[in-house]
Amino acid sequence: MAKKAKGNRIQVILECTEHKATGVAGTSRYITTKNRKNTPERLEIRKYNPILRKYTVHKEIK
Repeated sequence: MAKKAKGNRIQVILECTEHKATGVAGTSRYITTKNRKNTPERLEIRKYNPILRKYTVHKEIK
């Protein structure tokens, strides 16, 4: 059974923005948490993409 949400902290999925443009198979995604009260806008973080083998910008989806 899933845990009940604790306050304003929610789980978000980050997806690589450059990977879609290249046309290479697969996707680079990371799961993290954020405080929706402090950061109401979508997250944008530079993370490592193992398929492209470089650091790229990952944006929050959904």
